[in-house]
Amino acid sequence: MKIPMSSPDLTAAERQAVMEVINTPILSLGPRVVEFEKAFCEYTGAKYAVAVNSGTAGLHLCVRAAGIGAGDLVITTPFSFVASTNALLFENAIPIFVDVDPLTGNINPEQAVQAARDLAAGGKAARKWLPRKTPKASGKASVGKLKAILPVDVFGQPAEMDPLTDTARELGLTVIEDSCEAIGALYKGRKAGTFGDFGIFAFYPNKQMTTGEGGLVITDNERAANFMRALRNQGRAPGDTWLSHTYLGYNYRLDEMSAALGLAQMKRLDEMVSKRATVAGWYTECLAGIPGIEAPKVAASTTRMSWFVYVIRLAKELERGDLAKRLEARGVPVRPYFLPIHLQPYMQERFGYEAGDFPITEDLGERGVAVPFSGVMTREQVEYVCDALRQETSR
Repeated sequence: MKIPMSSPDLTAAERQAVMEVINTPILSLGPRVVEFEKAFCEYTGAKYAVAVNSGTAGLHLCVRAAGIGAGDLVITTPFSFVASTNALLFENAIPIFVDVDPLTGNINPEQAVQAARDLAAGGKAARKWLPRKTPKASGKASVGKLKAILPVDVFGQPAEMDPLTDTARELGLTVIEDSCEAIGALYKGRKAGTFGDFGIFAFYPNKQMTTGEGGLVITDNERAANFMRALRNQGRAPGDTWLSHTYLGYNYRLDEMSAALGLAQMKRLDEMVSKRATVAGWYTECLAGIPGIEAPKVAASTTRMSWFVYVIRLAKELERGDLAKRLEARGVPVRPYFLPIHLQPYMQERFGYEAGDFPITEDLGERGVAVPFSGVMTREQVEYVCDALRQETSR
């Protein structure tokens, strides 16, 4: 049996929605994007939504809208997809990493709160959180003020948001909630992405819902929403003509076909999240008792997990690369998840990070393995994957 790493959950309704757009002359800057944004406002309760062509674009626009610039500090996590940090680097801001919770892989709230208070206070307490190297400006170290906290809802599980938002309010910080992996998740009964000043979602084909490529920002800040709408469309503000540009902007628009696909997927979102939970349940059941395999855990504060990927952790004595090759030969692809951001070559060169700086992140990065996962997997496929793991880990 050959198992796909992931598969989108599409029906005739999605295909029909896309075809309806293709049969019109309006493929961009049309009504479907507006309808998609409205649907997200209704779903999340946010006042404004801004659809874009990727979650990365959404993160970048939030950084711009928050006024984060060169030398500004943003507390975030090194255990994430690189986009959450790259969006800061695009504006030459300085990510301040804190380690993660070993249960969930989400940002450690106690460390984040302490870092925020120390950085806000300045002096010696602040310096211990800074990277070894900081960017230079005119021959001098250029370090600004703490501006924001950027937590990430890893693998579909919301970060521990209450202490982060409480501290942000206390210190006057912006909260940019990266929920790109967590559409449909609930934290203490409230939807992921709705806790910060900005929430970002992404819709790559392996996500809970897809637009092919695409992302979306929600906010209650009208000024920020209007600014982001201008930036996504080459910097054209309301009243600008086609070739007039008030701001330095980007081509971050979402096209009409993608928005139509997203609208159709939105109608099935709860169903698709439920199907993924069923598959995750099969995995947890089938993996029980396999030596050297640790199934993912759900925190008590997570009212509903929205399974993006299913990441197991291997015992340290299991060699991940060799195991992956043997599983691949059986038709079972697996992937390491995540490789720590601070150990990416460009991050080490720019900021001087070293192995050992964030031990929990590094441990999870060394032992994490994403197995094939989607809402359209069958129990037979899950059992095949688990049988392969059982046999190969017992060699």
